[in-house]
Amino acid sequence: MKLKLDIDPDIVAMMAAEVAAGERAVTAAMREAGSGLKSAWRLQITGAGLGPRLANSIRSQNFPRSGESLDAAALVWSKAPVIVGAHDTGPLIRSKDGFWLAIPLPAAGKSLRGGRITPGEWERRRGLRLRFVYRRTGPSLLVAEGRLNTKGQAVVSRSKTGRGKVTAPIFLLVPQVKLPKRLDLARDAERAVDGVPGLIVASWVEQRF
Repeated sequence: MKLKLDIDPDIVAMMAAEVAAGERAVTAAMREAGSGLKSAWRLQITGAGLGPRLANSIRSQNFPRSGESLDAAALVWSKAPVIVGAHDTGPLIRSKDGFWLAIPLPAAGKSLRGGRITPGEWERRRGLRLRFVYRRTGPSLLVAEGRLNTKGQAVVSRSKTGRGKVTAPIFLLVPQVKLPKRLDLARDAERAVDGVPGLIVASWVEQRF
């Protein structure tokens, strides 16, 4: 008995199908990796107590924007890179003019523009003058003569007798400050990169079965 088996596959079609499967697998893997890294960074930021607004500054973009490619990639970035980067590296911050950094105390209140209030804005809003107090054994101060309102903020005293008038510390003055490192973005980025091969294989296998 003689058996003869002829196999004549369409090699070109098979190769094209494999390339297409690879394109779909790589593209899907990079989209999943980019989305996962974006979520991980956002979770880190909120977990560090930096708030959802800064967390939502983390964005991602897939390339190509449409279609599939063996060269697919994902970009994850922040729209507030200076702030996020500072919390990621923990830099030493010095005054721009080489003098003092003014750190507002609770009696200073908040800035109308959001964030920390400056001595100049504080004087304009409160109608009080700040006075410099030098201390040899600790941070120097900017203080004001007034009264504390129900929120604990210093305001102008209207009392003619001086009742309730206090000398309130408004700002701490320091030559520099070390911002604590509160994020480790490289850790999550490395995990995302290390996980890409597995994602590609998983997506490729899923298409076959």
